[in-house]
Amino acid sequence: MRYLLFSILLLAACNGASRNEQNADGYDLITQKCYVLRQIKPAAGDTAAAAAQEKQAELTHYLEQHQFTRHVAAKDSLLFRRSNGQEVIIELPTPQDTWEAHTLIVFDPQKNPLFVNLHKGTGQIDQYLAK
Repeated sequence: MRYLLFSILLLAACNGASRNEQNADGYDLITQKCYVLRQIKPAAGDTAAAAAQEKQAELTHYLEQHQFTRHVAAKDSLLFRRSNGQEVIIELPTPQDTWEAHTLIVFDPQKNPLFVNLHKGTGQIDQYLAK
């Protein structure tokens, strides 16, 4: 009887683990301190794209100075897993303009993800780091 009960509990535990792994399959799983950006194909002669790209480069350089690493989004469905086990799912919509295409998401496993507004500069990142 004891063996039967143990087998049932073990089977339930294995099924629960595979169910969790299966749920993360459709997502780009992010667990490390990083900033997330999309892979962008540059358009020749687009001045708005050049301005957005320049601002993005400035902010990514700032983030790298604070030990954040680059993560290029492999999918539009992102799963951020915090160090305490909580998860945040973000579905990236199709960008409506150049600035949205250059969006950055900052993630520290101790905190929730932060969408960076490219027009606001580094002040918002400093606030995120100070929390």
